[in-house]
Amino acid sequence: MVDTVGILTEDWAPLRKRSGKVPMSQQKKPVFSMEMDVRWGDMDAMGHVNNTVYFRYMEQARVSWLESLHGSITDLTTGPVIVNARCTFLVPILYPERIVVEVACGPPGRSSFDTYYEIRPAGKPEPLYAEGQSKVVWIGHAAGRSVPVPDAIRALIET
Repeated sequence: MVDTVGILTEDWAPLRKRSGKVPMSQQKKPVFSMEMDVRWGDMDAMGHVNNTVYFRYMEQARVSWLESLHGSITDLTTGPVIVNARCTFLVPILYPERIVVEVACGPPGRSSFDTYYEIRPAGKPEPLYAEGQSKVVWIGHAAGRSVPVPDAIRALIET
């Protein structure tokens, strides 16, 4: 198992170097940070966190951020949906680990905004385990169509 992890880590090293991304804090507006424990059940047969679980980590951070804005979201006839999501896996996460998921937002459009995520060990700047992004679209629940991002949310994420 250790050899497999070593091979994976070595194979992934070029991806880390190629990423060359500007740190999230220099591109987007940081809005939320959340620590969570990696659970034993997050692992797959290869001995690292399964790729689908990274999306759960990002989802939990995004939902927790939106829940923290409960006073800002007053119109319950509208709400956010995700229309696309991506994740770049840079370094495998192994159990046990405590991670932090940092959330940032890009400038809002009329009815949408991009959210950006970085997953790393809690309390440490490196390694950067993964980078993610999702497009949030605000919709009217009854019609199922896009509506303007609420002014209160817009004010929080405009850079």
